[in-house]
Amino acid sequence: MSERIPTAPQETGAAPVRTGLLIDGKTVETEEWTVVRNPAAPDLVVGHAAAATPEQARAAVAAADAAFPGWAAMPARRRAEIISEALTLLDGSEAERAALMTRENGKISFESQIEMGVFVARTRAAIDLADSLDQVRRLDGPPLTSDIHRLPMGVVTVIVPFNWPIAILGASLPYALLAGNTAVVKPPPTVPLAMVRTLELFAAGLPAGVLNVVTGSNEAVAPLLTDPRVRKIVFTGSTAAGKHIMAAAAQNLASVTLELGGNDPAIVLDDAVLDQEHIGRLVQGAFLTSGQVCMAVKRVYVHRSRYDELVDALSSALDTQRVGPGGDPATTMGPLNSAAQRDKVAAMLTQAAGAGAEVRELGTLAPGAATSKGHYLRPTLVLDPDTGLRIVTEEQFGPALPILPFDDVDSVLHQVNNDWSGLCSSVWSADAARAAALAERLRTGTTWINHANAVACDDRAPFGGFRHSGIGREMGSEGLLSFTEAHTITRHG
Repeated sequence: MSERIPTAPQETGAAPVRTGLLIDGKTVETEEWTVVRNPAAPDLVVGHAAAATPEQARAAVAAADAAFPGWAAMPARRRAEIISEALTLLDGSEAERAALMTRENGKISFESQIEMGVFVARTRAAIDLADSLDQVRRLDGPPLTSDIHRLPMGVVTVIVPFNWPIAILGASLPYALLAGNTAVVKPPPTVPLAMVRTLELFAAGLPAGVLNVVTGSNEAVAPLLTDPRVRKIVFTGSTAAGKHIMAAAAQNLASVTLELGGNDPAIVLDDAVLDQEHIGRLVQGAFLTSGQVCMAVKRVYVHRSRYDELVDALSSALDTQRVGPGGDPATTMGPLNSAAQRDKVAAMLTQAAGAGAEVRELGTLAPGAATSKGHYLRPTLVLDPDTGLRIVTEEQFGPALPILPFDDVDSVLHQVNNDWSGLCSSVWSADAARAAALAERLRTGTTWINHANAVACDDRAPFGGFRHSGIGREMGSEGLLSFTEAHTITRHG
């Protein structure tokens, strides 16, 4: 909601944060503000984010459009130098921004600290590709000779989700800027503060208008999608929201890159190594950020001969988890970001239990967590559920993991290759050649072998999904070129 005067109780031990809009290099205040609450204790207010009007959203697009010609005219190597210099303005503020991220997101402190570094690493990975942009590809004649140049597109809108917003932004924003585009970023409504703080610092090293930031309701910031000056929209979020974004982009035939939901399977073969290290990888692969990661393992298919062993090993590992406030050093798993997401996962578990599946809650709640009104769920395994249940067919986006035994891996392959989702998958086997052969048959954007999730993501490689998990790719050379258009110059003779 938006309010004119903050009245909710503030956090103790941390000053409330108030962020404005960033338009044309200037901080812009608003009449109304959106309340940002702590998922570990929702009665406490972390801060307030500016609630933009449609006119302010259009002003951000106009600023980006005005800055575009000068930014696009620079050689890519010069843009890379400016971006690299701007990146240094983030130095020294990592701890403060990470602490703010934990308070507004709910994730544990270690994850928030990692997130700050991921944005920097991904920006540097983009910078490393700068020289490829100024290269001209020639098709020699006779009778025709053609030169193919890569030109920036114009104004790019980037919309990111709440779970790892700054890290996810690093998969698109630096590539868009390096390619010569200007940008307007919309932070997630429940987790805007650390991102605005980060981008205020970063944008201070860029020409005014090259990077703009707008917070507010979907209705108020609609011009970021529908203004004809916006030539590309990058969105990370749910499949349903992605369809809405694509429909909005169609009004002006703007290009889209959509990284959407993933019901990502792990296939554990009969020869899989299930020692402490690999079980740890699987736990992290499924339960990182309390399961709120698009590329997390969402369901496990395990050969029936290893089913009991895997269930016992995962149960033992998950029973050591401590669920509590993300800022508590003893916490290994924080709350979910919203009550709505917690309730969605809880409803899936209730359905599975009602259908006869064993629902095994594990780990412990930190003292006080049960009475804090925090959005907590303990890590949970759902054992051998019916394959038609929501916990199997939908992306739960929470700390609940179905374990399904199989006898024939080809039937599993057919199932996952014909599902709605196709973002990520993983294969677990002691035989590298066997694992690779199966991985090559999986139709998902990324397939890992004996690992999974963001900790195993190669930022040099393109990332994106098949089917309803998205359109286009981010990162790598493919991701960079997705922010350009080919311009062909042909001469006769």
